[in-house]
Amino acid sequence: MHSCKGPLLDNTQGLFLLYCSRHLNLLILGQMNFGEKNGLRTWIEIDKKAIKHNYQVLRKSMSPKCLLMAVVKSNAYGHSLLDFSKNISALGVDWFGVDSVTEAIPLRKAGTKKPILILGYTLPAMMQKAVSNDISLTISSFESLKVLEKINGKLKIKIHIKVDTGMHRQGFLQKDLIQVIEILKKLSKKKSNLVVEGLFTHFASGKDPKNPTFTIDQLKEFEKWRIAFKDAGWKPIVHASASAGTLLFPEAHFDMVRLGISLYGIWPSEEVRLGVESKISLKPILSWKTLISEIKTVPAGSKIGYDCTETLDKETQIANCPIGYWHGFPRALSSVGYVLVKGKKCKVLGRVSMDMITIDVGDVQNLKVGEEVVVLGKQGREDVTAHDMAILAGTSSYEIITRINPLIKRSYI
Repeated sequence: MHSCKGPLLDNTQGLFLLYCSRHLNLLILGQMNFGEKNGLRTWIEIDKKAIKHNYQVLRKSMSPKCLLMAVVKSNAYGHSLLDFSKNISALGVDWFGVDSVTEAIPLRKAGTKKPILILGYTLPAMMQKAVSNDISLTISSFESLKVLEKINGKLKIKIHIKVDTGMHRQGFLQKDLIQVIEILKKLSKKKSNLVVEGLFTHFASGKDPKNPTFTIDQLKEFEKWRIAFKDAGWKPIVHASASAGTLLFPEAHFDMVRLGISLYGIWPSEEVRLGVESKISLKPILSWKTLISEIKTVPAGSKIGYDCTETLDKETQIANCPIGYWHGFPRALSSVGYVLVKGKKCKVLGRVSMDMITIDVGDVQNLKVGEEVVVLGKQGREDVTAHDMAILAGTSSYEIITRINPLIKRSYI
């Protein structure tokens, strides 16, 4: 078993994370389980077999010539940037996608030789650092194009042009096409080391197979850029599809697909799941666990948590778990969320605190302090999925997993 803490999200957080890690790794006496044996009150287990399964089924859904980019931004969607990247790289991914230079550099330092694309905005002052480390840049504005002129050295400046075909987030608009090509041609004459490596867009509404019209319109607009770049003499890597697009729009695979949420075993949406699960199965790779830290029986009429938000209508056995919204357990799950104890669903009582939740364990027999609790994952015949938590919290599964505190130790099993 390999264990390591999640990587730093920002270099400036180093001292803070080293200091705070002690508070996540305190040992609580009681019945010994995996967490306690390792001095942990809460921990995450990542299933390597499930990673392999997801990779293989997704790879089979693609053309053999299509490249696969593993999107590992945001601490690999909460799964530990370096550990997940190491495991998925060994399986054969072709590219890595990150959000920033801060995420890309640790991959290079860890020995990653595969191409890395920064999908997000790169500060002008950081572009030189990216180029020096053979990291490809997303260029999505005229301001960023101008910065390319100032990059020194003879190393290749690899760029991917981002096109806004309807998402209206990053990217050049259709009216910018001719000007972008003219600028790139002029830049190429000044800088022979400039490489127009990629051309891409992102779908705004690609998660519902019953409503493909907007995505089809985006593809039509993107095709104009693809043809124009080809006519200009460039042969960029063309990519448009993230997980949903890969599963629902095979015509949009082009030269490469960008897989994020699906590699982690989570469906991009319920519509996608219902549309393709008969052909493709995904397995969640992450389980989040904690333990019982205290048990007591309180009388009927007792009020639970801050602001006395929940009143018990009968005598109830309750228990505490040492996690809260600082760890990434949403405060929105107050009085509606649940965890698993001995294979039974146990409701969250009252407000979720910063570092603690109270749960109803009245139906759990022979419970002891130190008992393992599943926050996210499977126990017995029951499970708690990211989708389940998201529905109750009024958010998305993406937010649930990416906001799990990066200090919590991830163990790849």
